[in-house]
Amino acid sequence: MENEVNKKHIPGDGLRSLRSTSLFRAINFELYVKPNKIIMAFGLIAMAGASGYIIYMRSKYEKMGYYTAVESDGTESFKKRASKWDL
Repeated sequence: MENEVNKKHIPGDGLRSLRSTSLFRAINFELYVKPNKIIMAFGLIAMAGASGYIIYMRSKYEKMGYYTAVESDGTESFKKRASKWDL
């Protein structure tokens, strides 16, 4: 017990060096585990892929002549651009 009290905390230890309850550690699990670079890379690739797909689909609709319109109830929809000269 005395060893824990006199233990020097070095920079970079973070929350692992502090005393905490097991409930706090269970709820905040990601604060106590070491980062997994493979999972982090997979997550970054998945997020970039999803964002890229959304940007691609949005630009595809804009090139076809659609635009984003906000309806009176607050929802967004794609509408085809129409000229006032077209009847």
